[in-house]
Amino acid sequence: MTQTPDNRLWLTAEHTKQYLQRAGSMPHREEGEAALLEFVPPKAGRILDLGTGGGRLMQIVRGAHPSARFVGLDFSPPMLETLRKQFGADPNISIATHDMARELPPLGPFDCVVSSFAIHHLTHERKRALYGEIYGVLAPGGVFLNLERVASPSEALHDQFLRATGLTRETEDPENILATVDAQVGWLREIGFADADCHWKWRELALFGGVRPGGAA
Repeated sequence: MTQTPDNRLWLTAEHTKQYLQRAGSMPHREEGEAALLEFVPPKAGRILDLGTGGGRLMQIVRGAHPSARFVGLDFSPPMLETLRKQFGADPNISIATHDMARELPPLGPFDCVVSSFAIHHLTHERKRALYGEIYGVLAPGGVFLNLERVASPSEALHDQFLRATGLTRETEDPENILATVDAQVGWLREIGFADADCHWKWRELALFGGVRPGGAA
């Protein structure tokens, strides 16, 4: 797929509304979310959610870690409006505007960084650079977890995924820039993450991540 980092569709209310309406119906998504929760450090005090969207993942992680403080980043005005309506009164949740195509702002250290179906819209070069920035904001022993859409190793498997999820080549998101899970886990290892691995996978949905060495995760 040609890498064209243009996320204009996510600036529109109609596109974000359509995504939020179908997000909960994605096959096997809840399995991936449950797997992600297994790897969040039990005593995580500060958690960063990249590409927070409508707040689905933040709400799930917050339910398991109610005493943690969260920072959610997104660049879509309709998504940000949804987030602020949902979490604006919660003193343990901060919502900020940020486009992940640009370098992460200074936010301090985190015990865990999570993301859900957001990073795959970035070019491969930016994905890898972002993973390096995530490594930089993690405290020693901090954990990165990315529940993500990844590339199939063949066109036939890609078409099977589309059929299984009710999509076609014409209706899938034109702004997807998919990389294989093997490539991305390899980037994490090159950056310095320990225990970098794919923890769960169903077709083109995968949970992968790693740990910044130096502490007890």
